[in-house]
This record gives sequence, structure tokens and C-alpha cells, in this order.
Amino acid sequence: MLEQMLSFWQGMFSHPSIIGIGLAMGFGAIWLAIYRPPLFKKPWLWAVMAGSAILAPIAFAIWNFPATRGIIQFYVNPLGREVFFNWILLAGLVPLSVAGLIQVGFKLIPVIIYWWYQDRKLDPKIGLAAGAVAGAGFGIIEAVWTHDYIFASGWTWAAVETQGLVALAGFWERFFVVGWNVAACALAGWGLAKGKGWQFYLLATLLFVLLNYTSYLISEKIVKPEVGEMIVAAWAFLVTGVALWLSERKEKPVACN
Repeated sequence: MLEQMLSFWQGMFSHPSIIGIGLAMGFGAIWLAIYRPPLFKKPWLWAVMAGSAILAPIAFAIWNFPATRGIIQFYVNPLGREVFFNWILLAGLVPLSVAGLIQVGFKLIPVIIYWWYQDRKLDPKIGLAAGAVAGAGFGIIEAVWTHDYIFASGWTWAAVETQGLVALAGFWERFFVVGWNVAACALAGWGLAKGKGWQFYLLATLLFVLLNYTSYLISEKIVKPEVGEMIVAAWAFLVTGVALWLSERKEKPVACN
């Protein structure tokens, strides 16, 4: 399995695209600018972002191999693959939840390390900022991977001329997913600083499930792909709005016993 994971990591970035990397970093910068994190006043935030970016491929590999294999062996196979796919709107909640727990957990590791280093005392606004930069680091790496895949598949600007804006759907979706990553992790960071770490960890996981549930709605033809893209954008805006509202509140640091 280790060899498969190493091969997976190699494949993730086997076709690097300068344009794809630039777009991913630009997406992250745009969403982070909304939160105005004190990256220069508190340089450790860069370490939080870098840590989350480094952990992203590990989270993907764990999900794609041991976690997925475990779900297939102990959940999908006993249930029956035909039953699973026939009831995907309900049965699919389990793999989505496991994926959410893994991804959100890895995003928060650098934030938790810093929170612990600060004797578990963190101003909620700083906790929110730390969560935001961690979400950006994770989201940027995820976007780089997606963009590399798009360009490696043969995408060129000519596709826009022949297909119209539909050809930009992959980039459009990734832009808003990066924004969602930033906002959801910001909420989790705020909750950690408020002494409600596990509650907001589960909240961020729930938000992950709700966001990715859109793929089921599209696969079952309940909504059209373009409607699904609008749902993703709506989730990004909604979660961002809540995170920004919290960032404007006046709070005091909370110590956990």
C-alpha cells in the first residue's frame, strides 16, 4: 500500500502547469484578502499555511487508499454494490463523512499545533485567521492538482471558443471550492479558540458533506451540472459570510482546562 501511496503522490504532480499553479495561488490570495489575516505581523501564519499545504497530499492519499479500501470492504461490499449505487443519495453519506473527517482533520493539524504551543489560549480572531490560512494552503494544493489534471487532459483556450463558458467550469468550481476551504477552516479555527474545537470540527465536516453532496445530485441527474456549480458557489458565499460575521465580533481569549 505504501508503494501505491508513493505512486499516487508522484502522479498528483507529474504534469505541473505553471498556469495552473498561478491560478490556484491567485484563487487563494483573492479569498484570503477578504479576511485580511495579519500575515506580516504574525509570520507564524505562513507556517500554518505551509503545514496545511504539505499535509494535503497525505490526506488525499489516506482517503484514496486505506480509508476507501476500508469503506469498500466493511460497508459497500456487505451492503452490495448495486444497492449502494441505487441508494447513493443515502448510502453515499458514509464515505462523504469519512472523507470530510480526514480532510478537515488534516487541515486543522497546524492550527491545533499552534494553539497548543500558545498554552491553549488563542484570541478567536487569530484562531479564525489561522484557520483561514490553513484552509487556503490546503485548497491551493487541491486546486493545483485539479488544474494540472485539466491541462494534462488537453484543455486549451480553444475549448472556450468552441464550447463557451462551459469550458471554464472546472476553474469556476475550483475557485469557489478554495473559498469554501478557507471559510470552513476559518470557522473551525474560531471554534478551537473558543474552546469548542471538536464541535466546530464536526461542523466543518458537515459543511464538507453538504458541499460535496452536490456531486451526487448531478450524477443522479436531479440537478444539471451548471446548477450544481451554482450550488457550490452559493455554499462558498454562505460559509464565507458567516466566517466574516464572526471575525467582526469582539471576543476574549478562552482557556481550555
